[in-house]
Amino acid sequence: MVQGTQAERGLIRLARPDVGAEEAAAVGEVLASGQLTMGPKVGEFEGELAAVCGVPHAVAVSSGTAALHLVMLALDLEDGDEVLVPAYTFPATANVVALAGGTPVLVDVDPVTMNLDLEEVAAAVTSRTRAVLAVHLFGRPLDWAALRSAVPPHVELLEDAAGALGARWQGRPCGSLGLAGCLSFHPRKIVTTGEGGAITTGDAELAARVRRLRDHGVDRSDGFEIREPGLNYRLSDILCAVGIPQVRRLDELLAVRARLAAAYAERLEGMVETSAADEGDAHGWQAYVVRLDRRDEALAALRGQGIEAQIGTYALHHLAAYRDQGPFPGADEAFARALALPFHLELDDDDLDRVRYVLTRL
Repeated sequence: MVQGTQAERGLIRLARPDVGAEEAAAVGEVLASGQLTMGPKVGEFEGELAAVCGVPHAVAVSSGTAALHLVMLALDLEDGDEVLVPAYTFPATANVVALAGGTPVLVDVDPVTMNLDLEEVAAAVTSRTRAVLAVHLFGRPLDWAALRSAVPPHVELLEDAAGALGARWQGRPCGSLGLAGCLSFHPRKIVTTGEGGAITTGDAELAARVRRLRDHGVDRSDGFEIREPGLNYRLSDILCAVGIPQVRRLDELLAVRARLAAAYAERLEGMVETSAADEGDAHGWQAYVVRLDRRDEALAALRGQGIEAQIGTYALHHLAAYRDQGPFPGADEAFARALALPFHLELDDDDLDRVRYVLTRL
């Protein structure tokens, strides 16, 4: 039995970045150099990301949302062009389509995997469909071959891999499966730069274009020229320096998270439905999200005992901007039942036992 007062036990945080002396030293080197942005650490970080994602090009940007936005801009969407997005995801996935001039079309999800329901994807395709922006939600890879089969060949497939750095679909790294992948380095991700993101791609022309677009549209290949307007979505050398040591130990971070997920699954067997990747896939373990009835009661009970927890993510058709679409019963079910538990490398057995103890008392 878990004993002691809440104050004695202390707060169990939902997430905690795995950063320390190595990252601090790397930042110190950048500060000492005096070159704080668009310097050598940006290229170094991009090279590390390209290597782990198995692609020739990675472009570091200021956030995962910036990565998504730039890829949408690079598609040159016209008025009425549609991009299919999950109805259950963080709102940025749909927002960037609208901001780039397209129409985000919500598609229902499988309430078990919480990824796109591929039969619903096939049914949602119209003559205006330009792309699918598919999410590997919480790090669980989407069945990419089934997605490709669900849409016509001319429809571009793009990855919202914000939580899937290190995840693999049938041995292939997420971020290398579609025309482009979009990563996030928010503090809840396995690799963090505080804020930051990246675009990964095998398409040299796309990589060159998003490099220009992240830097006001400037073409620096021959002096200074702007052929189309861009944005300031650059990522500083300071933040890249924070990310480089983490990417280099990505396999270690993934292994520890996988062990933590297994320890949770053992403790919570029979109480909740736990997440797992399909056979042949490797989960990215961005978060540990379970499914259970009475989710809101569980959330309140955990918080009441000093244990941070959170809903999984959002059913977009419940938000005013997307309320004209639906119904989406799979997204409704996922939204009502998904619960993110504390998940970071500083958790110990006592912490996991505390989580289990609260859930057993519902």
